[in-house]
This record gives sequence, C-alpha cells and structure tokens, in this order.
Amino acid sequence: MKKGILLLLILSLFLTGCWNRRELNELAITLAIGIDKSEDGYLISAQVVVPKEVSMNAGNGGSPVTLLQAQGETVYEAIRKITKESPRKIYPGHLRMLVIGESLAEDGIGDSLDLLSRDWELRSDFYVVVAKDSKAEDILNIQTPLESIPSNKMFNTLKISEENWSATVGVTLDDLIADLISDGKEAVLTGIIIRGNPENASSLQNVETITPSATIQYQDLAVFKNDKLVGWLNEEESRSYNAIINQVKNTVSTISCPKEGKASIEVLNFNTDVKGEVFHGIPKVDVSIDIEANLGALECSINITKPESIEILENIYAKEVKESIEQSIESVQEKYDSDIFGFGNAIHRTNPKLWNTMKKEWDQHFTDLEVNIKVNVKILKTGTVDNTLIEK
Repeated sequence: MKKGILLLLILSLFLTGCWNRRELNELAITLAIGIDKSEDGYLISAQVVVPKEVSMNAGNGGSPVTLLQAQGETVYEAIRKITKESPRKIYPGHLRMLVIGESLAEDGIGDSLDLLSRDWELRSDFYVVVAKDSKAEDILNIQTPLESIPSNKMFNTLKISEENWSATVGVTLDDLIADLISDGKEAVLTGIIIRGNPENASSLQNVETITPSATIQYQDLAVFKNDKLVGWLNEEESRSYNAIINQVKNTVSTISCPKEGKASIEVLNFNTDVKGEVFHGIPKVDVSIDIEANLGALECSINITKPESIEILENIYAKEVKESIEQSIESVQEKYDSDIFGFGNAIHRTNPKLWNTMKKEWDQHFTDLEVNIKVNVKILKTGTVDNTLIEK
C-alpha cells in the first residue's frame, strides 16, 4: 500500500499541467512579419488577425487584420516593444510570410534572421520574400481581394505560382539558412512588388471595386552573395534558375514554329541532373535535362499528324531551353559572381577533398566555370484536334 502511494506521489510530479499555457485571448495571432531598416536598427511590422472580424459571428465590417509596428536595435527588442501598442503578446506560431525590405537585404539579412531561427514558437513552413523597390511595411499594409487576409493571399499565391509557373520559388526559413551557410550555393528569394497606387491601399475601399487601386504581385528573383542582396534575375533568368535547381513542377512555354507563328508547350515532367567533375585541377559541370510535355496550343501551319513534325517541335523547344539557360548562367557569372545554382555543391559531391582546397577561391572558379547543357524533350500528347483550326 505504501509503495502504491509513493508511486502516485512520484507520478504526480510529472502531471503538473502545461506550465507555459497561454489563453488564446492573450495572444496576437501574427500571420506575417516585415523587417525593414530604421534609424534605430530595425522596424518590425506585424500583420495581426483581428479576432472579432474573423469569428463565426458577424464582425463590424472592419479590416480582418491590423498592422502593429515598433523599432529597436535588434529584431527581438523591436518585437517586444510592440507590446507598448498591443494589448496582446505577438504570437508567431502560425506565421505564413516573412517579408524583408530591399534596403535591409542589401545591407545583409544574417543578423535579422537570428531570432527567427532560434524561436521555438516558430514553425519552419512559412515563406521568405524580398520587397522589391519598397519596404516590407508597405507590402503588409495593402488590402487584397479574393483572400481577405493579405498574408494568406501572399502565401497561397506563391505556392500556386511555384507549382504552375516556373519563375517563382517558395523558400522557407530553413531553406534560406541552409543556403546562407552553404559553401557551394548562394541564396535566392522571390521578390514581391506593389502594382498601382498604394496611397489608399490599406483601406477596405481597395477591395470594394473590380480593379483595386493597388495590388501585390511576385516578380523576379533576388540574388544574394553571402547574406547580401546583389541583384535581380528577370523572369526568363528566373525560369532558367528553377530549371537548373530542378524546381520546375509544371509550366507553359511558348516556342517559335519552323516558319512563322507560335506553339505553346505544357511541361508535365521536368527533371534536371547536375554533375560536377575536376579535370587537371579545372572544374566543370554537366547539366542534363529531360522534359515531358504536351502540345497546349498551335498557332502556325505545321502538320502535327506526322511524327517528324513533332520531332521538329521537340528540337526547337530543347534548343530554346538550352540557349535560355546558357544565357542566364553567363549573366549571373558576369554580373553577380554568385553561385546561386549550387554548382559548387556538385563539385563537392564529386570530390570532397579537392573541393576543400578550392572552395576559398570558388568565386573565381565560378566566374570561369564551364557548364555543358544537354536538353531532351518528349512531346507526349497533341490534344483532341490534329492541326490548327485556322488552317482547317
């Protein structure tokens, strides 16, 4: 009997409940955070849900989110200082977006990410983007149509765009940190811009018309070297980047027909294999790409009932992909000297010992690196009609 009581007493020590439990009405659910440079160090903007406007009961017709801001010498300090304005403590456990201002990105993002990488409350499935030609606070201060909560709009748009259009890439915090600390690959983030006039974009009036006065849109990829933003890839270069790192899930490309007109190719499967090698101390990389696609639209005179016509279109698409990738690699080598493609990692996988001797001078090796591109295209289906309706 005494042994049983003693056992219950011991077990009770481990059944004391949730020592750090917090009630929902004590928390400010934060779905997006913006980080900008400020005179004091950092300006933190937190896009927080307004509970009464998103509850099952009808709200007052106000905004579903509010923007809380504070400045501090560190990100941690600025976030804590938000409590001077907010009756609830910032809770980032459901964070969907982290937006970094362009000026801060140019100065370096390593220090500002330190807290977020340590915070146990944060999940790792939120996206990180750069506010191109604007501040993060401006991006988070815009009301959006379709999705009433702007951070959800940003998250879902990037996710859908990454899956269906190969010019954007969804980078999580873990992905970003991995690239920042890697010796053989530099970081890349998708840019987000403001289109239109943002003057009244924070008001609900912005979404009460068919055409909002201002919208937010993803555009271009930010190129980093170490932890600093050094430039931007245009849309074609961004698509080539995703092709090289094997991040093309599904997309559409327009190619030129043999004589005149255009054809649209829907990519179904895109597989890239990057291999590195070192010959007589000189590194080089081979990139092999296999593409399976369907013919989406045909706006030219070509008889696609003939196998040789399909082969012609396959060769045209393969050539255009190859040329686009080659031009993109040369542009990055000349303008940014930043190995965003991970070619250094490919060399490392091939010969780790040799990589250790050349990684300190990899910037120079990357600039002069020989990259061989091989593209193979297979068109599987041509649709339910043979040739163009115009020709018929």
